[in-house]
Order: sequence, then structure tokens, then C-alpha cells
Amino acid sequence: MTKPRPKRASRNRERLLTSRPVYTGPVFSVRRDRLIEPGGIRVTRDVVVHPGSVVILPVLPGGRILLVRQYRHSAARFLWELTAGRIEPGESPVSAARRELAEETGYTARHFRQLLDLFPSPGFVNEHMVIFAAEGLAPGVARPESDERISLGRFSISRLLGWIRHGRLRDAKSVAAILFYSRFRDSI
Repeated sequence: MTKPRPKRASRNRERLLTSRPVYTGPVFSVRRDRLIEPGGIRVTRDVVVHPGSVVILPVLPGGRILLVRQYRHSAARFLWELTAGRIEPGESPVSAARRELAEETGYTARHFRQLLDLFPSPGFVNEHMVIFAAEGLAPGVARPESDERISLGRFSISRLLGWIRHGRLRDAKSVAAILFYSRFRDSI
């Protein structure tokens, strides 16, 4: 008599054995998971748990893109980047995009179009980013958080593509959004 073969579906799904919190902070937490991955490999993985975030590509009249410049401690430098922020509990991605755009830049937008929904670093972070183009902008007064020092810049797509090509624009979410928008804006 032959042994029954394992069901194929089980080889395509992970089996979580244990999961325990390692760190809990105000922005993210870390958990340690022991699991059997698809294919039967037993592993331990540390996962940075993040509630998700939004990225906003503000398109000004005439097609210029609004970027923010701020100091990023983990990179030890000032970076130009698109407006972004985390999604608060119970908040929809588009509501978070409206809030972050107004807080960081003072602008409001009549239209938000979703461009991408991606995982910026899926090797160890579960965060997903929803990237929007914001159009029909109207200026207002920015209300950044108390620990944010933000300046604004308005740039043509061609200038930003040059920055990307020459390594001057190094923020990955901004690079992805600008490249996507420059390539597909006429078909979205």
C-alpha cells in the first residue's frame, strides 16, 4: 500500500508555527515568526510590522511635480521625496493621502488617482504603500507635525528623470512613482 501524497495546496502555503512580539513602538513593531514556508522549508523570520502608508505625487498646473525636502536620520541626509505618511487605524488610503498632502504641503486636491500599490521592502517589512497622483491642486497652509521641518520644491518631470538617472533622487518610493507616472500618465 502506498502512502497518500500531501495535498498540493499545502505546498503552496506557509504554515505559521509560532509568532511573538519582539518590539513595539509608536510607528512600527517587530515580530519573530517560526514557520514552514511553501516548499517545506522551516525558517525563523523577523518581520517589521507597519500599518501601511500612502505616497502622493502632487501634479501642479502645467505638469510640475511638488516634492518635499526633509532630513532623514536613517539616511543621515536631507532627501527630496514625494509627500508620504502612514495610514492611521480605520483610515482609508485616499483619506490618508488627503490628510498627508494638506499637513505636509498645505495643498488640497480635487482628484486622487491610484497609481500603484506595492511592497517597498518585502524581505523583512510587511508595509504596503498606496501611491496616488493628486490633481486639481489648491494651495493652503501646511500643518506639519512638530518634529517635521519641510521645504517644498516644484520640478518638471524631465528634471526629475535626470535626477533619477544621475542618482540625485534616491528615495525609492519617489523614484518608483515618478517613473511610473512619466511612463503611463497618458493611459491612467
